[in-house]
Amino acid sequence: MKAFKPIGIFDSGIGGLTVASAIKHRMPHEQLIYFGDTAHLPYGDKSEAAVQAYSIKIADVLLQKGCKVIVIACNSASSAAYELLREYVGSKALVVNVIDPMVHYIDQHFQSARIGLIGTRRTIDSGVYQQKIGELTRDIELQALATPLLVPMIEEGFFNNKISDEIIEAYLSDPELNDISAIILGCTHYPLIRRQVQAFYGQDVQVLDSSDITSAFLEALLRGHDLLTPHRAGENSFLVSDYTASFEASTKLFFEERVELIKYELWE
Repeated sequence: MKAFKPIGIFDSGIGGLTVASAIKHRMPHEQLIYFGDTAHLPYGDKSEAAVQAYSIKIADVLLQKGCKVIVIACNSASSAAYELLREYVGSKALVVNVIDPMVHYIDQHFQSARIGLIGTRRTIDSGVYQQKIGELTRDIELQALATPLLVPMIEEGFFNNKISDEIIEAYLSDPELNDISAIILGCTHYPLIRRQVQAFYGQDVQVLDSSDITSAFLEALLRGHDLLTPHRAGENSFLVSDYTASFEASTKLFFEERVELIKYELWE
């Protein structure tokens, strides 16, 4: 009988759970192994070298667990470490980031548009979205804005309330984001404030959520490689580099099941 391997997913904190939850919803038979590098969050204010080092260490853990694909569920790590990680992993597993699926979606759905992008300072400063979207044969004008307060705000549980409404409104009112027809949530934490972003814009602006887009991209990729699991393969597993009560609570909220966090120190 064919052995079906798990999907490995990692991020610095709770943001990647939005991607993991979307994957679970779309592919309920798949076993997920999630690594939350809570000891080093957030990645958005770390150096490229540091994010690359964390990513390689986590990839080793996920490869040891037999993962068939490693999903970099973090825009900062996707921009800093994707190419290095793909080379490091080689043929042992597929590697998916959260930027390329979004660029592919824009290529398929937009012909001529002014699109906004919000993300961490690392993601915005990397210019990766600007470069990749600029390479498309589309008339796309990308307006990028760093929104560094949003990740710590979300990690501390400040979303869907008056405080977060004011911070989000202050960012989205920036002239850089004027006259856009769509906005990319360029951080996997941001789906947690998607409703607030949509409420700010109303129905005039399409909010592009990387968690849904990445999960659809991943399903197509696994189907193309004949790697989809046809029946429930095993229990989901959640590893963390440092235990936090907020991460445990968030994991239970996303997965609606009893969750046991396993502490796994990257440097022992």
